Amino acid sequence: MNDEVTDAPSDDTADAIAKFPRAKARTLRFTSGAPRSAKVIGDGSKALFLRSDGPEDLATSLWLSWFDADGDHYETKLADPRELLGDKADSEDVPAEEKARRERAREGGTGIVGYSVAADGDRVVFTINGRLFLTEIGDPEDADHDGDLDVRTRELAGAWLDEDPDLYTPVLNPRISPDGWHVLYTTGEHLMLVDIGDWPSDGIDREDPAGELDDGVSVVADAQDEALTEGLYEADADADDDDDDEFFDDRITAIYGVSVEDEDGETAENTWRIGLAEFVAGEEMDRYDGFWWAPDSRHVLFESFDTADEPVWHLSDPADPERPAAARRYPRALTRNADVYLTVISLAFNVDQRYRGITANADVEWDRDAYEYVAAVSWTKGHDPLVLVQNRRQTRDQVLEVAVDGASDADDDVRTLGSTRVLEEHANDQWLDLISGTPARTPDGRLVTALNDMQTDTNRLMVDGRPFTPAGWQVRHVLDVTDDDVLAVVQRTPELAPDEPIEWRLADAGVSPDDASRIGAHDARSFDVVSFGYDGSITPLTVTPGSWTASRAGDGCVITGRDMTSPDVRMSHSLTAALPAEPDEGEERDPALTILTAPVASHAARPGFTPNVTFTRLGEHRLYTAIIAPSASSPYAGADKLPVLMKPYGGPGFQQVVASQSFYWEAQWWADQGFLVVTADGRGTTGRGPKWDREIFEDMKAVTLADQVEAVRALPEALAALPGMPAPDLDRVCMIGWSYGGFLSALAVLDAPDVFRAACAGAPPTDWTLYDTHYTERYLGLDPAVYERNSIVADAPGLRRPLMLIHGFADDNVTIAHSLRLSQALMAAGRPHTFLPLTGITHMTNDETVAENLLILQRDFLRNAFESPLA
Repeated sequence: MNDEVTDAPSDDTADAIAKFPRAKARTLRFTSGAPRSAKVIGDGSKALFLRSDGPEDLATSLWLSWFDADGDHYETKLADPRELLGDKADSEDVPAEEKARRERAREGGTGIVGYSVAADGDRVVFTINGRLFLTEIGDPEDADHDGDLDVRTRELAGAWLDEDPDLYTPVLNPRISPDGWHVLYTTGEHLMLVDIGDWPSDGIDREDPAGELDDGVSVVADAQDEALTEGLYEADADADDDDDDEFFDDRITAIYGVSVEDEDGETAENTWRIGLAEFVAGEEMDRYDGFWWAPDSRHVLFESFDTADEPVWHLSDPADPERPAAARRYPRALTRNADVYLTVISLAFNVDQRYRGITANADVEWDRDAYEYVAAVSWTKGHDPLVLVQNRRQTRDQVLEVAVDGASDADDDVRTLGSTRVLEEHANDQWLDLISGTPARTPDGRLVTALNDMQTDTNRLMVDGRPFTPAGWQVRHVLDVTDDDVLAVVQRTPELAPDEPIEWRLADAGVSPDDASRIGAHDARSFDVVSFGYDGSITPLTVTPGSWTASRAGDGCVITGRDMTSPDVRMSHSLTAALPAEPDEGEERDPALTILTAPVASHAARPGFTPNVTFTRLGEHRLYTAIIAPSASSPYAGADKLPVLMKPYGGPGFQQVVASQSFYWEAQWWADQGFLVVTADGRGTTGRGPKWDREIFEDMKAVTLADQVEAVRALPEALAALPGMPAPDLDRVCMIGWSYGGFLSALAVLDAPDVFRAACAGAPPTDWTLYDTHYTERYLGLDPAVYERNSIVADAPGLRRPLMLIHGFADDNVTIAHSLRLSQALMAAGRPHTFLPLTGITHMTNDETVAENLLILQRDFLRNAFESPLA
């Protein structure tokens, strides 16, 4: 056996791998400076996106990618947080509610991290440090030949926010109206409407709002139980609002509130929130919005919810004993959820687009007892909004149409505001998957919904109740819906859909089998962007296997993603345009239809090495597996045999074996420390169809561990067939993981000590009754006996292998109580273990010192564990 450390070559690769842990944290996992969050606007010639200025710059700016009339491409910075806030831009001070939203969305950047754009694409709003800003984009046709675009940015209603912060702040989740005249945001207790005023001009003092502050501010409802019954009136849309000036100031109006009082008239604990998404919506449903503008900018649908029935949890910082614990409501499994309501309101404005009042309001009616989750909301121009609701067990759902415009139904009965009708219902004995972007209306009114088709083992799409996406094409996200097609992110199952589109066959023609084992294929490892026509046509927009997404509007499209051929986030903007053609002598020629494509620059750092990855399939279940061997510069490059480090996520709803280099950079660091790193996606991980997903139903613990054991035992035969691969030392197998991967790592040494000799478990959910309702009950149901069977706390007395527990005290997703309960049980059983608590660390570990030392401590722990008598 040859796995001893030798003198490592002094080259760039070895140096980059040594510096990787800090570089990863300092660059936000090598995403700082990379373009992201693209949205194509208008006719498709323009696209908004976010990007910071450099590889270690966390302050993100708003940018525009655009083509001029001659087909030339430009990138224009629209808004820079440092220019707008000066020195304050580098000392981020965002509201607690916004920090919570970013934690739900796993957002680690600062500056401008999100935006909202009007329907025409000429006005954009965003927040920086809790301040509200508006950017107006000039017409590209007015730009000069150097691509200088007319761009104006200013703060909206800053004086109002400063004058009465208790009422007007925090500014959360601002959304501009489709017509571009108003901004709606929430403070958590009030919905606030901003009328956008004129731009400043010389000689006008813009620091104070016109007139007295109270003029134009009307809290229409202050007590949740009164809910607009007072102050409701018929608005006069033609009134001049007593404003005869040549300009209008920005103006904020509180239009709806949920503050409460106790019997003595004192302010009580307010468990109500308005205009926000409740915890499980953001954490598990990928729904971060709590209100929605109508396409006509005259109606709003919003959520309010009461958390009074949810358990109260307390998060504390033991390193600062003088700091009180923070109380919060958390919907733990088998307890009560937040009580969610939807309300629709009609707004009136005068001829100058100044808010005049609410002319109508109504609660949205549905069977809230039977369907307590609001999973998705969509609103297409010319149609009433759609709402997807789920029952508690997520085995049934309903697609509801909410009456807003007073349209008649099929029987010519005029439906009242807020009433609903059920358009479709779906059921599954285990659970129904949420497909983002559904339900949706086509512009001509057809209904696009998701289908967990168990008969064909495919997550499909339906149009008006008819499946139209083919069997074997697993739809993950719907990106755009037109009258001709649906643009979606999909994963192909070759066993069910063996015929590849011609675009993929042509691209694969020159790829050798050896290259294919390193770049992947269009299967469960690849998230491809594909257009599905209602006529059955399949048109890929991405050609190389990778992790891709897209935005489309008009004749333009932006593709963003990564693959195995490059370390970069790659973004490209394409436009189908009619450009002036060069005429032949003596004749005129019509404009030529041309597809323009331009890359959007990335300023992100590269890790400095390419992961040495080989893809394979392992075991009876043909598990998709990535094997990462030491790099050529590693002192372990010539090893005949190496210890095995299993590095899975392994749980439902997520994959680790993906055709993207970024998934394997950390694994390469581990490989160069002297491990053969193996990541295997077992049953329950996504991408292989609804039957595969549901193999773990009510039995996550046993099934997910069994698949990791299966992968280990299949390694010798698989690696023997791979030239130059070291043999696996099955006497020295360990596992590391985070979140569900942490659960699986602790489980490995507790329940399979004959296979796994040591483990490091990061943020493990050890007791599933401590995790949230929507995730946990989807897979484990509502029977307490199932939770007891899937917990690992009771397994503590069986520990006889080295185990390190790692957990952040500030983790509000998988709280540190999980690790503490397991540690307490291990102590009670007299089982030695290591516990590494992380002060101030959430479920994300972006502190560069912690990130580096965490990897080193785990490495040393595992090395020592192999020499320990316990192992």
